[in-house]
Amino acid sequence: MNCPYCNNAETKVVDSRETNEGKITRRRRECLKCESRFSTYEEVELLRLSVVKRNGNKVDYEKNKIETGVRKALEKRPISEEKISQFIGDIEYAIRAREKPEITSRDIGKIILKKLRELDEVAYVRFASVYKSFSSIESFKKELDTFDK
Repeated sequence: MNCPYCNNAETKVVDSRETNEGKITRRRRECLKCESRFSTYEEVELLRLSVVKRNGNKVDYEKNKIETGVRKALEKRPISEEKISQFIGDIEYAIRAREKPEITSRDIGKIILKKLRELDEVAYVRFASVYKSFSSIESFKKELDTFDK
């Protein structure tokens, strides 16, 4: 692991902790040259995953796309950064736990929507408006009506 400050290749692990219910290992490291400290996060790559888009095209799965969408939905909501990170990790785990080499973008959206509905209703509606391509106020009303059921 190269030091992000001086690019030295020699670092030592000072501390290791399991985070996100044991799914990720956080390692605190120290550079042996400049003595700066930094953290790294290590998670198991369960399998290489492809996403089948609505038009049939296949693309490599990218966790950062999910993170971006979820963070936009949760923007300015009263949810801590720790809870958001754990939430994104839970989505990632649910997707990869399927143990299949492909997943549809529709299935990813359903997983996110299910978990967002449990976490924050406003974020759920924000995400649903993009995912389900709401085109009118009526679309919003229909979605909001599902909360009464």
